[in-house]
Amino acid sequence: SATYILNLPPPVDATPKGEDLPLNILFEDDHIIVINKPVGLVVHPAPGTLTGTLVNALIAHCGESLAGIGGVRRPGIVHRLDKDTSGIMLAAKTSVAHSNLTNMFAAHDLDRRYQALVWGTEIDRDGTVDAPLGRSNFNRKKQAVKSQGRRAITHWHTVRSFPPFATLLECQLETGRTHQIRVHMAHIGKSIIGDPLYGRAPRAGQMSDVTSRTCLAQLRSFKRQALHAGHLSFAHPVTAEALGFTTQLPNDMQKLIQIMDAAIAERAGGKI
Repeated sequence: SATYILNLPPPVDATPKGEDLPLNILFEDDHIIVINKPVGLVVHPAPGTLTGTLVNALIAHCGESLAGIGGVRRPGIVHRLDKDTSGIMLAAKTSVAHSNLTNMFAAHDLDRRYQALVWGTEIDRDGTVDAPLGRSNFNRKKQAVKSQGRRAITHWHTVRSFPPFATLLECQLETGRTHQIRVHMAHIGKSIIGDPLYGRAPRAGQMSDVTSRTCLAQLRSFKRQALHAGHLSFAHPVTAEALGFTTQLPNDMQKLIQIMDAAIAERAGGKI
């Protein structure tokens, strides 16, 4: 007979603890809080990241009144952004606000717009991706376009083009699926710069001059998906007051634009 020895890890308290972490607060009242989430901040505790999350920061900031609203592990959370996506997030501070916001998100009664820097410039000025999404059959960490997936719709508008490198898009969510914009942009061949899961950068050999190849190398070295939740507007879940918030692109995405502007100017000066 075989003998099995199991080493069990120590138990982990399922209830997150408050941590005094900085929050960039855009709006707050008795019912809701709106923040501008920085790159690298995880929204809620999960295996591998049990502390240092937005939930820990909200518990410390809002106090015990937040406990249990919407669940023990995700108190107050009604939607999420990926760890390396920056931008505007909304959280509930009361049960009535949480319930109403959950219904609003389910009914898509919010205007959510993201800015994305995608590879390439051959894209229509405006367009829509209507393609259902589900978990990939080949990589459980990825989502994929699947005929039996959940309906997902992304509208885009071209804000600015940086030929021959990239395009700045504003993407408006009609639905809110996991990785939706990232998967949809990759699906139409316009993956987001820096996306570690879905990105597909052009090769240096596709650029005909040193300036372009140097710029491409800098863009390829970007360490996260160049995606920012830049606008959110909605009716207050308790008072029905119309609220709207807009934030600037984070510094790292602005730097990418500066790099492309400089390369384009240098190419023009050299008549390339």
